[in-house]
Amino acid sequence: MPLSALDWAIIAAYFAVSLGIGLWYRRRAGQSFVEFFVSGRNLPWWLAGISMVATTFAADTPLAVTGLVAKNGLAGNWFWWAFALGGMLTVFVYARLWRRAEVLTDVELVELRYSGKIAAFVRAFRAVYVATVVNSFVIGWVTYAMVTVLRQTVLHGMPQDAHTDLLLVAVLLAVTAAYSMLSGMWGVAVTDAVQFVLAMVGCVALAWLAVDAVGGMGALQERAAANFGGTQLFDFVPEFGDASWLPIGVFLALVLGQWWATWYPGAEPGGGGYIVQRMAACRSETDALRATLLFQVAHYCIRPWPWLLVAFAALALHPELREYALADPAQQKPDPGIGFPLLIRELAPSGLRGLLLVTFAAAYMSTISTQTNWGASYLVNDLHRRFLAPGASERQLVRASRWASLVVTVLGGVTAFLMLHFRIPPEKSWAYLAALGGGLGSVFLVRWFWWRVSAWSELAAMLASLLGFGLLLWFPLPIAEQYTSLLVATGSLLVWVAVTFVTPPEPMAHLVAFYRRVRPGGPGWGPVALHAPEVVPDRGLGRSVGCALLGTAVVWLTLPAVGALLFGAYGRAALCGGGALAAGLWLRVSMRRLG
Repeated sequence: MPLSALDWAIIAAYFAVSLGIGLWYRRRAGQSFVEFFVSGRNLPWWLAGISMVATTFAADTPLAVTGLVAKNGLAGNWFWWAFALGGMLTVFVYARLWRRAEVLTDVELVELRYSGKIAAFVRAFRAVYVATVVNSFVIGWVTYAMVTVLRQTVLHGMPQDAHTDLLLVAVLLAVTAAYSMLSGMWGVAVTDAVQFVLAMVGCVALAWLAVDAVGGMGALQERAAANFGGTQLFDFVPEFGDASWLPIGVFLALVLGQWWATWYPGAEPGGGGYIVQRMAACRSETDALRATLLFQVAHYCIRPWPWLLVAFAALALHPELREYALADPAQQKPDPGIGFPLLIRELAPSGLRGLLLVTFAAAYMSTISTQTNWGASYLVNDLHRRFLAPGASERQLVRASRWASLVVTVLGGVTAFLMLHFRIPPEKSWAYLAALGGGLGSVFLVRWFWWRVSAWSELAAMLASLLGFGLLLWFPLPIAEQYTSLLVATGSLLVWVAVTFVTPPEPMAHLVAFYRRVRPGGPGWGPVALHAPEVVPDRGLGRSVGCALLGTAVVWLTLPAVGALLFGAYGRAALCGGGALAAGLWLRVSMRRLG
C-alpha cells in the first residue's frame, strides 16, 4: 500500500507530538516514585477515565472483534460484553474501597489485607507473575496485531521471515518505550487522551468508507446474509437451536460466569491491574468512581460499533473470512482478523491512509505504554522497594522504575516474537488468558466483604487456577473453549473456600487496622466491627449493587439500540433506547441516594 507525502506528514506529526509529550513530562515524572506511577495522586477524573478507555483500545481489539464476528456473528462479542456487570460492580462497590486503601498497585493490597510471611510471599509471587507472564502475554498479542496491520497495509507483498518479525517488534516497542520511560504516568495519561481521539476518528472514517463500498446499510445486510446463509450474523442475542453459531450453553456460560469467574486485564472482578493504578492516581474517592464509570460507558457504548461495521463490511466483501474462522488450526489458514486492515489497503485514499495507520499506532502505543508503566510498578513497588531495597531513596526508585520499564518491554518483545513465530492470533490469546485467570475472580470479590478470607485463600485460588488451566491444556476436554474458564473457576472456588475454613484467620489486630482504613460495609465484618465501634462503615451495599445492575442494563440496552438505529430498525431502536434511558434515569436517582 503506497503512501503519499501527505500520509507521511500525518504519521511524522503524530510521532512528534507523542515524543514531545514524553519530553514535556520527563522532569515531573522524575520528581518521585509516586509521581512516576500514579501522577502524585493528582490525576483529573476525566483524564484517568479516558486513559483507561485508550488502554483497552489496543491494536489487537478491532482485529479480534472481526474474528469473533466471523466465527460467531455479532453475538460472539458477548465474550467481552459479559464483563460489563463486573465492571459496573467495580464502579459502584469497589472503586471507593480501592481509593481509600491508597495502594499503588493492586497486589500491594495483599499485605494491607493479610499479614505474615505467607502474605509477603503471595504479594511477591503475584507481582512477578503479573509483571512477567500476564503483562508479557498482553504486550505480545498487541504487538502481533500491530505487525499484522503493517503486513496487510504498508508492508503488503514484502517477504516475511523471522528477521523481519524481530526487527518490526524491536522498532515498535522501542518507540513506545522511549516516551513511557521518560514521562511516567502523567505522560502516559495525556498521550492516551490524544491517542484515543485519533483512534476513534480513524475508525469512524473507515466504517463510513466500508459501508459505502458495500453499497449502504441495506446492501451490507443483504450481501452478508447471502454470504452466510441467513441473518444470524446480525443477532445481538444468538438463536438457540441446532444451527446456532453460538450455542445457548456457551452464551449462558459467558453472561452468567465471565464477570465473576475470570481475572482479565482491564476487566478484573472488583477492579485490578491498570484500572486500580488509574483509580489510585485520582484525587479522591468520588473522582475514582467517576473515572471508572466514564471508562465503562465509553468502553462498551461508544467504541464498538465502528469496529463492528467494518467487520460486517469485510465479511460482505470477503466471504472467505468465515472459512478462515472455522478452519482447523492444522490447516494454517490466515487469521480472519486480517479483514479489518485489509479494508484499509483496499478502500482508504491518500491522506486517510496516513490517518488510519496513525489510528492503529495510537491504539498500539496507548496500550504498550500502559503495560510498560504498569508492569514496572509491580517490579519496583512490590518487589524491589518491598523486599530488595526497602530503604531506597526517591531518586533510586525513579531510576529503578525506568530500568524496570525496559525489562518489561524486552520480555514483552520476546513474547511477541514467539507469538508471531507460532501464529497465536489475538482472539486465541484472549481465550487463553481468560482461562488462565479463571478462578481468581471470586476470591478477589469476596476478600473485601468477609473477614475470614486469608492469605491462604488467595494462594489456594491462584494455585488451583494455574493447576486447573494446565490440566485442561494438556488433557483437553471435547467442549467449547468458553467452558474452560468456568470449569477452572468453579474448581478454584471450591478449593479456596475449603482452604479458608481449614486454615487460621488473620490476626484480629491486622483485620481491625484494615477495617479502620477501608471501612467496608455489609455483614461480613461483624466480629471485626466489635473491636472498632468508632468506625462508620459504608451503608447501602444493596443499593450499590442495584446501581451496578442498572449500569449494566444501560450498557446492554444501548448496544442493540445503536445497532438497530444504524440498520434502520427504528422500532427496536426506540424500545432498547427507551429502556436504556429509563435505566439511566433510575441509576441517577439511586446514585444521589447512595451519596
